[in-house]
Amino acid sequence: MTGALNVGIIGCGNISSTYLHLAALFKTIKITTVADLNEEAANARAKEYGVVAKSVADLLADPGIDIIVNLTTPEAHFAVTRDILEAGKHTYSEKPFVLSLKEGQALRELSATTGKIVCSAPDTYLGGTHQQARQLLDAGELGKITSGTCHLMSAGMEDWHPNPDFFFQSGAGPVLDMGPYYVANLINLIGPVARVSALANTPQSFRTIGSGPRKGAQVPVSTPTSVHAILEFENGALITLATSWDVKAHTHAHMELYGSKASLFLPDPNFFGGNLVMAFENGAQNIVPPWDHPLMRPNQQHDEGMMANYRTVGLADMALAIGENRKPRCALETSLHCVDILLSILKSAETGRAVSLSTTCSRPEPFDPDAARALLV
Repeated sequence: MTGALNVGIIGCGNISSTYLHLAALFKTIKITTVADLNEEAANARAKEYGVVAKSVADLLADPGIDIIVNLTTPEAHFAVTRDILEAGKHTYSEKPFVLSLKEGQALRELSATTGKIVCSAPDTYLGGTHQQARQLLDAGELGKITSGTCHLMSAGMEDWHPNPDFFFQSGAGPVLDMGPYYVANLINLIGPVARVSALANTPQSFRTIGSGPRKGAQVPVSTPTSVHAILEFENGALITLATSWDVKAHTHAHMELYGSKASLFLPDPNFFGGNLVMAFENGAQNIVPPWDHPLMRPNQQHDEGMMANYRTVGLADMALAIGENRKPRCALETSLHCVDILLSILKSAETGRAVSLSTTCSRPEPFDPDAARALLV
């Protein structure tokens, strides 16, 4: 591949600043143009990052754009991705990829018809720590994975987010909003899921905004905010996934995997780095010496401290894959299976019955230190 592919963005909300800032780390992509139905939002982002603002129609028609990133709200993901494909562009979507299997299958067919690639976030499982975990599993250090636990639990975001309405509506909730990070990493580590079973509740009918100009306003809740699921993987592993925005505090680890030889404790899959800890039969826990992977180095200050954040690496790998005529790591089949898992969890919680998955996928190719360095400027 020679030179970077030109990238445009549709959707200039909060997440667009992350893409515009971090894309500069990667030599295979160059964001040149932004668009939004809100012209003021597009102009503000363009001025902030020194790119061009266009209308959505003009961006779709721009012959100089190779890939368009879909950063709209989840309910708009399908229609916007469809428009991008029909305009003859490759496309990369924020998570969740779509909100129904029917939508995802339609995009898969359109991708095949147009010959244009579709990929989707999350790409955090390409982080150095999660890829080192993958290397340990692939090397047999843990033996056969038999079970595990995942916990993504908090009190919600209404205390700090000035406009949290979307998070508590259908199409969001903790399963569809944060679940993709955990499920995508589990697919990376263990493989596809065969069946899920779940229970859910909604303890609060309203949430009260705690900051910003709307402080004190109440937000209605129309989606479950506590969902506990069991994922049965095709290889037989059983993983418990606990998701909740009704928990004031807890001491559970983000992710633990239990193998026939050892247990592995992983950091937050919403980030790219952190410590891996292994434990054996005697129970002693030892930090795994980190390997030299560039995508695990802390590079941003967060409430938790300095964290590793390399979002857009999935987009950068997609661009390289297009040039190399290979399958990208954040491929459509993986994203569609992830959506199938999340929606099946919600369906199981609603019906009280186990749900068998109708999709599957292969594990993404490993992303070792050399592969990461090949993408970085």
